[in-house]
Amino acid sequence: MRTTSTFSILFWIYANRAVNNKTNVYLRITLNGQRVNISLKRKVDVSTWNTKRQRANGTGKISLNLNNYLNELQYEVHRIYEQLKSENIAFNAQTIKERFLGESKSSYSFQDLIDYHNEKMQHKLHRNTMGQYKTSQNYMISFIKEEFNKSDIALTELNYGFIIGFENFLRSYVPKPGQNKIGNNTAMKHIKRLRRMVTLAYRMEWLDRDPFVNFKMKIEKKEREFLTSEELQSIIEFTSSIERLEVVKDLFVFSCYTGISYSDIVELTEANIKEGIDGNPWIMATRVKTGTPFKIPLLPAAKDLIEKYKNHPRTRASFNLMPNLSNQKLNSYLKEIADLCGIKKNLTFHMARHTFATTVTLSNGVPIETVSKLLGHSKLSTTQIYARVVEKKVSKDMEKLKVILG
Repeated sequence: MRTTSTFSILFWIYANRAVNNKTNVYLRITLNGQRVNISLKRKVDVSTWNTKRQRANGTGKISLNLNNYLNELQYEVHRIYEQLKSENIAFNAQTIKERFLGESKSSYSFQDLIDYHNEKMQHKLHRNTMGQYKTSQNYMISFIKEEFNKSDIALTELNYGFIIGFENFLRSYVPKPGQNKIGNNTAMKHIKRLRRMVTLAYRMEWLDRDPFVNFKMKIEKKEREFLTSEELQSIIEFTSSIERLEVVKDLFVFSCYTGISYSDIVELTEANIKEGIDGNPWIMATRVKTGTPFKIPLLPAAKDLIEKYKNHPRTRASFNLMPNLSNQKLNSYLKEIADLCGIKKNLTFHMARHTFATTVTLSNGVPIETVSKLLGHSKLSTTQIYARVVEKKVSKDMEKLKVILG
């Protein structure tokens, strides 16, 4: 952790590059171990240069003019250093050099990058995605405070070491009460968001090089959990005198038979029900998360639920196809339903989408390319994780068959 600043100025020459005993004078600025060199476009006679004094010997006009020039430069660099300190911004040796030369292309801080990213992306990314970015950015700022002992750093300090340090910070982060420990894949998601921000800075030419060139993501592959046909049937048959549990059950079942995520369901209206290529009703909309269009033929179970809520008090005023609840309450109520149905899995609303992909479609012979279209995936590889899950189920079923045929 850095607690002090070390700053120095040095005037020097390349004596072995002299031509006719004349060589260039250079200025070196060093701050916290980082150094930059500036050619001063002034020449000096090697025999008159005093390395210890960093000035030319003698009282002649040429030596006096050079020494006065170097004194002025030294004063100017010190002035810039003090000015940057008083501005309370992150800076390094490169920042001093750029200000000295009248350049400002790379004089950006990490906070500048955060502000620019959030301003430019707020209309491109969904508000939930922006919320995730802000969470990641809070971790980045916390890391900077711990590692550099200040609230911001110059963007030029963002290197491979910064990325490795941020990864270690995430893995060793002590969660606050009520928070979960940061797992491997969650840490990689935070780093992935940092990577996208850094790529933006690189393309804007705020960085001379991409610090992620030699960094490799370490994603742990996990199976997507879904409901079996028996578990799904137990939820379909579930009834309760508590209205909120009935509504939540219906929303979950609707997602199981359409594959539509909750954030997309709450946006659906009658205008999204259109005649498909086969003359039957389809749901046609665009995914809130990615902007990818999707078209889903209505299965009977989903169609029945739309009819059930057609003139329901919860949808009449809003003109939505299905009732609207907060996602947080939704998952809380689903856990109640899982307990009452004897389901031991950690039931969340997103599991309905996994169930549609596996139990409802792939397990019943629907090709993976079709499932990918129905889910609104932009890449087939995103859907293929479900195929591996189904293959596992096929294997288990065949083992059972071998026992029966034994």
